[in-house]
Amino acid sequence: MRRIAVSVLAFALLAGAPAHAVQPDEIMQDPAKEARARNLSKELRCMVCQNQSIDDSDAPLARDLRILVRERLATGESDKQVLDFLVARYGEFVLLRPRLEWHTLLLWLLTPLVLIGGAFALWWHNRRRNERSNAESVTTLTADEEARIERLLGAQDKPN
Repeated sequence: MRRIAVSVLAFALLAGAPAHAVQPDEIMQDPAKEARARNLSKELRCMVCQNQSIDDSDAPLARDLRILVRERLATGESDKQVLDFLVARYGEFVLLRPRLEWHTLLLWLLTPLVLIGGAFALWWHNRRRNERSNAESVTTLTADEEARIERLLGAQDKPN
């Protein structure tokens, strides 16, 4: 029984470990540059997988991008220069977290605007519902209904 528990625990730990698609032949000799390349790879979107970084993707295009990043770092470019090159080549879509600029402003503001709009819509709907229920609770009687109530109350007051 203990063997099974240890096996399940080992499998769970291994299954939860992040999968990196970087091949051994891609790794740079300089550990500092390799760390920079890995950090950049985590910020870049695989154009095939869409919502996966090139660091995690096994797609051939992701491999090409990882190699391109490493080549440009090997020539001495800064991280910003490498990102700028890739954005110029593939567009802002290549970044997993787009930069905050005037043309990406809608991307950054859309979620808060939708949340604020939804909260306002809920508030307005509840306010109207409360006003409607208050208006329905205060109803006036017609003249016929008032006369009938008077007759009924008058009949109760008379002794039998």
